[in-house]
Amino acid sequence: MTTSTRTPQAERTRVMRQRLLEATVACLVERGWSGTSTATVAQRAEVSRGAMLHHFPTKADLVIGAVEHLARLRREDLLAAADSMPDNGRSRRALALLADHMTGEVFQAALELWVAARTDADLRATVAPLEQRVGRETHRLAVRMLGVDESEPGVRELVQATLDLVRGLALASTLTDDRRRRERILDAWAAALDRELGRSP
Repeated sequence: MTTSTRTPQAERTRVMRQRLLEATVACLVERGWSGTSTATVAQRAEVSRGAMLHHFPTKADLVIGAVEHLARLRREDLLAAADSMPDNGRSRRALALLADHMTGEVFQAALELWVAARTDADLRATVAPLEQRVGRETHRLAVRMLGVDESEPGVRELVQATLDLVRGLALASTLTDDRRRRERILDAWAAALDRELGRSP
């Protein structure tokens, strides 16, 4: 078989996997963990259940793959934003981007996974390493977006406090629209960050 005949099949496989991953995230956000099944995902993605199970043998494989996929896409967007971050108002801009990230589909889908993993030891064993890796990547991304040097005393703790704050605000917004309060808190935290970092807001 030549490369020219293999390439279309590889592309079809890539497109099918992407449809499955996007359908999984949509189901998680709309239906939650308990309402998401391999059958509903296959139907939504318009893929045969057999084809889906070939790539993702279990529901856990499918959901974790979907969260990784979406997190990777969002991380690429945030990296691009970090590289073009203005010096003026940098802290507030970084907080806005992190808040958007943690109130979006990535966070909502991951939250469903965390809740299910709390009482499912097998799922937790798979989810925990993923969350540790994503946590480290998000921390590095926040350092880059804020434009700080973690070798300076107290800076690492400031970055981690920032992520903990934004994650907590994201949790608060899962049941009600908490946007106004969130914006006020982010304004205040950006000012506090600028004071601690010794830079103009």
